[in-house]
Amino acid sequence: MQQIFEIKEKKIINKLLDKAEYGTLALSDEGKPYSLPINFVMIEDVLYFHGSLKGKKMSILAKNSNVSFSVVEEYSLIQSYFSATDGLACPATQFFKSVVINGRAIILTEQKEKAKVLEALMQKLQPEGKYIPLSDEIYAKELKATAVVKIVIDELTCKFKFGQHLKEKRFDMIVKHLEARGNPIDLETVALMKEMKGTSCKNT
Repeated sequence: MQQIFEIKEKKIINKLLDKAEYGTLALSDEGKPYSLPINFVMIEDVLYFHGSLKGKKMSILAKNSNVSFSVVEEYSLIQSYFSATDGLACPATQFFKSVVINGRAIILTEQKEKAKVLEALMQKLQPEGKYIPLSDEIYAKELKATAVVKIVIDELTCKFKFGQHLKEKRFDMIVKHLEARGNPIDLETVALMKEMKGTSCKNT
């Protein structure tokens, strides 16, 4: 990873993870890769997700608890001619924010802890409320039938790519094209490009 793209400030990383509704969980089943999208929530630097007690995911985790998890927030697609005039395809790219986590999965067994995690997940995905809190005894049966897994993080890397490595002429050319296209995501991308230009992403 180019250091110019790397983000290390915890507050910025947590903001991205709190905003993301789902990520991709990657497992290894006897040397064969297996990945799937999952909803998740972060609580005090630990990532949690839930699912069925039985199934392929839980079967793999029982044999191999090592996991990788990624979240991507995509921004503008940058066509090749947005930053070059030579007709080559090479400059085509996409700007984005991403987090990759490597760690170990632990299946929770304590009901109160499971309820706490599921409550946090509900607060994230349904912040308006309008449901009976998960601490209520009405959920006792459902809690027993639900798997809740935490990922203890061994390594976390975060990358923001918004053209901050580009020379001024090429950077300005992309900005003009995005402003001319004018989609909401393009204007948001331009704002982030200008915010990050000339700064060290490690300290942004």
